[in-house]
Amino acid sequence: MTKFPAWKYFIILCAVVIGLLYTLPNFYGEVPAVQISGSRSSVVVDSNTISQVTASLKADNLNPIGEIFDGKTLKFKFATTDNQLKARDVIQQTLGDSYIVALNLISASPDWLSSINANPMFLGLDLRGGVHFLLEVDMDAAVKKTLNKNVGDIRRDLRNNSIRYGSVTVDNGSVLIQLRDEATTELVMQQLNKDFPKMQAVRDGATNIRIVLSAEEMQLIKEAAVKQNILTLHNRVNELGVAEPIIQQQGPDRIVVELPGVQDTAHAKDILGRTATLEVRMVDDDAGALSQAQGGNVPVNDQLLDEINSDGSTSKILVRNDVELTGDNINDAQAGFDENGSPAVNISLDSTGAAIFKQVTADNIGKRMAMVLVDHGKSQVVTAPVIRTQIGGGQVQISGAMSVQDANDVSLLLRSGSLAAPMNIIEERTVGPSLGQENINKGFHSVLWGFLAIAVFMCVYYLAFGVASVVSLGVNLLLLVALLSMLQATLTLPGIAAIALALGMAIDSNVLINERIREELRNGQKPHAAIESGYAHAWATILDSNVTTLIAGLALLAFGSGPVKGFAVVHCLGILTSMFSAVVVSRGIAAILYANKRIKKLHI
Repeated sequence: MTKFPAWKYFIILCAVVIGLLYTLPNFYGEVPAVQISGSRSSVVVDSNTISQVTASLKADNLNPIGEIFDGKTLKFKFATTDNQLKARDVIQQTLGDSYIVALNLISASPDWLSSINANPMFLGLDLRGGVHFLLEVDMDAAVKKTLNKNVGDIRRDLRNNSIRYGSVTVDNGSVLIQLRDEATTELVMQQLNKDFPKMQAVRDGATNIRIVLSAEEMQLIKEAAVKQNILTLHNRVNELGVAEPIIQQQGPDRIVVELPGVQDTAHAKDILGRTATLEVRMVDDDAGALSQAQGGNVPVNDQLLDEINSDGSTSKILVRNDVELTGDNINDAQAGFDENGSPAVNISLDSTGAAIFKQVTADNIGKRMAMVLVDHGKSQVVTAPVIRTQIGGGQVQISGAMSVQDANDVSLLLRSGSLAAPMNIIEERTVGPSLGQENINKGFHSVLWGFLAIAVFMCVYYLAFGVASVVSLGVNLLLLVALLSMLQATLTLPGIAAIALALGMAIDSNVLINERIREELRNGQKPHAAIESGYAHAWATILDSNVTTLIAGLALLAFGSGPVKGFAVVHCLGILTSMFSAVVVSRGIAAILYANKRIKKLHI
């Protein structure tokens, strides 16, 4: 009698049912959609937004075929991409800049599958397409940001050398230094040319010095801005969890970003385009100056900004233009909570930033320090605490009227690095398969025909046990697709190749089992005993071969990137599902075929 416990049948049944449920969404396809979300936490999508958008769509004869609202984002489904593009323009015009309106693709699977998180797997740009952005770097802003950074360095250099000066400001693409007397002008020029060899100091009047950048240095700054933005975009895409992104330079000032399989395109668009960085400035607490500034007469060296209050409202605050510290000195940023349990961002500064912060706090005890978040070219004071004592160690915390999501987003942006210059999205679209539908069909057909060829061979060569092997191979394919869907992995053409390889490895295990059963029969074992011994003795060999292959797959997963990593993910999952299907599932089928039967011959 062939023994197989009932609990193993239960496991097989559960695996097959779960596999079917999570594989099913992949057969429904996708429909074009327009996704709407708030550009910041204070802008919410609610019933009024839905009514406003619905009315504007009806006015332009654009009728969505479906609507999804999850409390944060609103998605309208459309029958064609033409209607999708027209609707995007109408919605953007209706809602304005306070909302992010982006193109998306949504699964057409039923709501009951979505309710159990049964979603289709992601497909890469070579199979399904994704989101395409063409970004243009603002080169003038890159040069200005570099000059602003140099202003702080020059000011500290003058103070360290005990040189008195009037002001240091950015003026017409250069740095203008106003000195108090003509006697120190030559001394300052020599000092600056020594400490800042990449910049040239020239006289601009009797008591003024203008520091200019050479054409070569300007070109280097622009090239470095593009490179830094590309690196920052890579970091941000990695934080978003997008698999196999394409980020590359196109021309002197443009960057192409392609995100395969991304679902929340609105969030991706927001994160990629934001230029959030941190600036530490001192507050001008002169009540008279603040009153004049609110009346429209802002002091030359000050800036009137909004400060976020604890209740979410804003008030005006007067902040010095001098930037003491920037986000370039941030090593790490993590979302957390302050001593009152409110969301906050914990920042770790590098050695240079820590030294500057320590010196600034030591020189300004009793004064207010503003933490200014610069995003999309707009500056806003997050918090402005009073400096009670000197702060060393390079650990800084900023908190204010921010939500947990705000803290997570800000920490992500600060952690992944600030952009060297703002970027404008000049082109955005969802792209189709880069290899064409013909290549896609060939990729899937290779798996299909490979499966059928293996099935015919196994059934002819191993008869009943061949049928059991083919059924277990089908379960293996089902479970592999289900796992990819459950993990929301991105499938590419290399991934399809890994599926074909997984089928070959799975059937190889069944071949080992069947040949071992044949060997046991040739050694005189009775049919039931041959089945038991065949599976038991083949298991060690199957385990050894799969573990060694899994080690190679994990190495590819750990050290590979791009298509190699996509191949490795499918390869490793395929090894796990093949071991389960080849040993457990085929064993259960064999037990069903020969259970409680007196048999004289096995059909193998």
